[in-house]
Amino acid sequence: MKLKTLRIFAAVLILPTSCATFSPAADATKPNVLLTMADDLTFNSLGCYGSKDGITPNIDRLAGEGMLFRRAFTATAMCAPTRQQLYTGIFPVRNGAYPNHSKVKPGTKSIVHYLRDLGYRVGICGKKHFGPPDSFPFETISQAKIAEFIGRDKDQPFCLIYTSHSPHLPWSAGDPSRYDPDKLTVPPYLYDNEETRKALCKYFAEVTDFDREVGECMKLVKDAGVEDNTIFICTTEQGAQFPHGKWTCYDIGLHVGLIIRWPDRVKAGSESNAMVQYVDIVPTLIAAAGGKPVEGLDGRSFLPVLLGKTDKHADVVYGVHTTRGIIAGTPEGYPIRSIRTGTHKYIMNLNHEAPFHNVLIRGDSGGYWRSWVEAAKTDPKAAKLVKWYQHRPAEELYDIVKDPYELNNLAGDPANRELMDGLRKKLEAWMDQQGDKGLETELKRAPKDQKKPKKPGRKKRSEEKE
Repeated sequence: MKLKTLRIFAAVLILPTSCATFSPAADATKPNVLLTMADDLTFNSLGCYGSKDGITPNIDRLAGEGMLFRRAFTATAMCAPTRQQLYTGIFPVRNGAYPNHSKVKPGTKSIVHYLRDLGYRVGICGKKHFGPPDSFPFETISQAKIAEFIGRDKDQPFCLIYTSHSPHLPWSAGDPSRYDPDKLTVPPYLYDNEETRKALCKYFAEVTDFDREVGECMKLVKDAGVEDNTIFICTTEQGAQFPHGKWTCYDIGLHVGLIIRWPDRVKAGSESNAMVQYVDIVPTLIAAAGGKPVEGLDGRSFLPVLLGKTDKHADVVYGVHTTRGIIAGTPEGYPIRSIRTGTHKYIMNLNHEAPFHNVLIRGDSGGYWRSWVEAAKTDPKAAKLVKWYQHRPAEELYDIVKDPYELNNLAGDPANRELMDGLRKKLEAWMDQQGDKGLETELKRAPKDQKKPKKPGRKKRSEEKE
């Protein structure tokens, strides 16, 4: 099997669980789980999410065989915190892993503990970006041993998490020649020039390569004869490493692609507008396996949504970002918090006086930012995009329906004062519940958490950690 080198990570909270113990006779009918996850993939780069550019036939086929979620979110557009919230069912600040390259609090449990207590074998193949080990005691599965893991014991259910490195930088996988830079659609939050279009070709080549991996995983499940009893999940992690995506609380960063296939249980070709977050995944899988709800998690099961019994789940979803732990992050700290309803997004930039910095700006690892800065000297559009990414106001408010790319800030309009005040109050209440004191919480993490940009040069994908 030709799956590329990947890395994965997970997280967990040591809380009492009421899950049943393993019994082969009872567990033989429990659904298997295979979760495939991309690395920095903007949700609308997939054909099934409306992309006119992305070549993703396998993921599109999966969507036709399962349920596509139109409003699924991560709470932070950054690798390690995103994965650890997904695996623990607990939001980043509360589980402790809110900076990048961080670990959850000692004693935190994860999907491994919960499903193992329900009789599952729980393995991981690919990117590992979590800790400590006691919180994520996955069985590590090599690429060559995936089929063996799936077919090892038909009387015991399995959960396998497969995490690709695509389309994370460096963009070196796939075939960029499949994409014509002159024909690509450049979204309005990016500056349209030759360098951006070339970068998009490399990015989309990796999107297509991830699609290949998903297709191979689908084939492995089918060849093993367990397709009918396997919950197959495909998700995108977070937005790509472009401005307005990764490292922000805009929808391009937090909105994720989520497709779930479960033959004879989930209606093929269905869609849901229910608002769900990554913290809901673990409770949902526990419920699907017949386990009881685990106290102390932030997520809630959306199994009724999957089974077509409702199209509603959460009323709002939350976002949190910190520059602690990221390469070349703002030294003074740059905490961002957000709340999103079905129609509006409210964002607080809690240290907006400081300029926003990260590796994209300092290291230009995507190969296009410097061209934007140069163009900004003469082009007002480029100047506006460059300034907006680095200097933001204290508050932002967007009408997601009319302005899905969040380019028109309504915070200064008196007509929106009541709406904004209500969203701010609800967001602050959530922060209190999470033990989140904003900038104070961010500055608790020492400056040594900050990573310095590395000198230009080719780096092995297996070593890339940002």
